[in-house]
Amino acid sequence: MKLCEGKMGVYSHSKLSTYEQCKYRYKLRYIDKIPSPVEKSIEAHLGTCTHDALEWMYKEVISGRVPELNEVVEKYTSRWQEDYKDNFLIVKKDMKAEDYFNKGIKFLIDYYLKHKPFEDGTLEMEKKVWVELDPDSEHKIIGYIDRLVYNKEKKEYEIHDYKTANSLPTQEKFDLDRQLALYAIGIKQIFGENTSILLTWHYLNHNKQIFSKRTNEELNKLKKDTLLLIHEIENNNEYPTNRTILCDWCEYKQYCKEFGNDIPKQYKEKQTQLFKEEIKDEFPTASKYIKD
Repeated sequence: MKLCEGKMGVYSHSKLSTYEQCKYRYKLRYIDKIPSPVEKSIEAHLGTCTHDALEWMYKEVISGRVPELNEVVEKYTSRWQEDYKDNFLIVKKDMKAEDYFNKGIKFLIDYYLKHKPFEDGTLEMEKKVWVELDPDSEHKIIGYIDRLVYNKEKKEYEIHDYKTANSLPTQEKFDLDRQLALYAIGIKQIFGENTSILLTWHYLNHNKQIFSKRTNEELNKLKKDTLLLIHEIENNNEYPTNRTILCDWCEYKQYCKEFGNDIPKQYKEKQTQLFKEEIKDEFPTASKYIKD
């Protein structure tokens, strides 16, 4: 019996990845819905501010105006200052918030100089896509494409994604990437199965673009594999911790039993109450034995 979680028809790549990385983190976040003790990491803040500045810039381009570089930097700076908080998690002790802020400035300068005047056929920013995995299944994937482009010369759609990470994965990992491949399925479900799609990652810290493509056979296999993963998630009752290098960036580390920590008392009481309610729902004849 799976407690505290009903059938969840809508998933995201982020949600699936959380389950794969650490089932205990998945439980705290998506099943128990316990608020994180850490509001945000500095890397996440950097990513958000950089994405927002680029989104604003391309919306201006779509409207017919190419902003000056200083305007893009000002938009980034404004966003950083508006949302920055002193309690953001900074794992790297040799780095300060100002260092991350300056990294974002460099990302935008490098990107702007490399891609201006941005005449690339950009259609939409943060395009919402729904991915149907199987006509007979209630499960769908929701996603947001950083930038959708249509290349008229090649008659090809391009799915662009921005990354601010330090590390640059191998081409093999890009060719196996699930996130943008799922988005490709969503675009094909809109424009047709034979639509040509190029997956494009912008690794801003390296000022580099990486490309990949998928065949329809590969995408059909991905749909099946994703559905199998969802079925595993919904039938799972065990949520062990998974200690890796990523733990230092986990927003639930302060609540993690792997590090000798525990969740606060009020959330334990909530878990207990949800447990009792679900027992009553599934076994009504036994409800008289459940004490409130």
